[in-house]
Amino acid sequence: MLTIRQLTQNLNDGVYDDRLAHIYCRQPNQVATFRARVAHVAQGYAETFGKDDSAQVAIYSAPGRTEIGGNHTDHQQGKVLTGSVDLDALACSAPNGTTAVNIFSEGYGMISVDSAQLAPVPSEENTTASLIRGILARVNELGYPVSGFDAYVISDVPGGSGLSSSACFEVLVGVAVNGLFCGGALPLDTIAKIGQYAENVYFGKPSGLLDQMGCALGGIVTIDFKDKANPVYHAVNFDFAAAGYALCIIDTGADHADLTGDYAAVPAEMRAVAAALGKEVLSQVEEADFYAAIPAIKSQVGDRAILRAVHYFGDCARVTEQVAALERGDFAAFLSLVNASGRSSFMYLQNAATYRDPVQQPVGVALAVAEHLLAGQGACRVHGGGFAGTIQAYVPLAQVPAFQAGMDALLGEGACRITSIRPVGGCVLMD
Repeated sequence: MLTIRQLTQNLNDGVYDDRLAHIYCRQPNQVATFRARVAHVAQGYAETFGKDDSAQVAIYSAPGRTEIGGNHTDHQQGKVLTGSVDLDALACSAPNGTTAVNIFSEGYGMISVDSAQLAPVPSEENTTASLIRGILARVNELGYPVSGFDAYVISDVPGGSGLSSSACFEVLVGVAVNGLFCGGALPLDTIAKIGQYAENVYFGKPSGLLDQMGCALGGIVTIDFKDKANPVYHAVNFDFAAAGYALCIIDTGADHADLTGDYAAVPAEMRAVAAALGKEVLSQVEEADFYAAIPAIKSQVGDRAILRAVHYFGDCARVTEQVAALERGDFAAFLSLVNASGRSSFMYLQNAATYRDPVQQPVGVALAVAEHLLAGQGACRVHGGGFAGTIQAYVPLAQVPAFQAGMDALLGEGACRITSIRPVGGCVLMD
């Protein structure tokens, strides 16, 4: 670890410029904003926890992630293509010599958890405290005694953006605990699984592992979740900007508040199809067997469940094809597959709108305007859970200013975010 004084001096001297440029996909002469963010989180730590510049600290980072391929396939233990983005959460942290874990998140306030009490607390379900306690408990179970620490956290990963702000936070806490108490021994995929464990067991949300893996691993990664305990993954090396395209995430501004039932119905209906064929999830079903069984099971599971299963099989196949296209440098084929995934999500998965309120279709309108602005170039699709939230677009670099202006005119200033694929996942930024 290093003192806040040393950290500040190194920032001022440009010692970290090359590292910041690499992580945030910038040139070394463009990192002033990121130097300032690190200085800000260190200052916040000092002020919040009453430290002077001789205090020893470390800076940790975890990125948000974007879904590149495989829409609603992970919960069926299928295939996905994901990537970390150049928006992240930062933590300035150090042990405090007690059992108290104190995490102050800017904009949200302080949360404290006793590291000596690691059993689930029922009243904490669905709270950030439960995630912190669950991460500590799992790390302790893995043989690394945990203790108290203080952390000051900032984030530019917007909540509800489809960029997985919750998983980003889980990975950030996991990376910090790994650095503070495990000597950095935990692999990043293990940190992702720890985050999922905390979310499943302590927070009470039966989520898959996609979000945590996307935030933890860094870069573009394809993952096959068929063996959910040991997902198979590998990196896919590709630079969208070098191919002449920008990746844009567009926030439709629609409210997620009343969509729990819509989200829950997707995995439930896919599992109903699998159950009708004697399996738990669709990854355990052969595609040919599914199609052969449609006449017999259609009345049992319902038409929409059949269509959602059609999407599942199609999008898993498209992930394989997307990876192959990127690895052979065929970006035109990749874009065609993105558009095909978007059409499948709209037609078969049916997560572009909620049919309880068909008059409101913010995702559909955003996609329609995006297609109009792209004028036959690039690609766009619904992003993440759907029904509201975000869409994703691949925009030729020359068209980015007009595209961004058009989407912002529709949805509000700042709705269209231009992102880059960050090559580094959860990490120790400085220590």
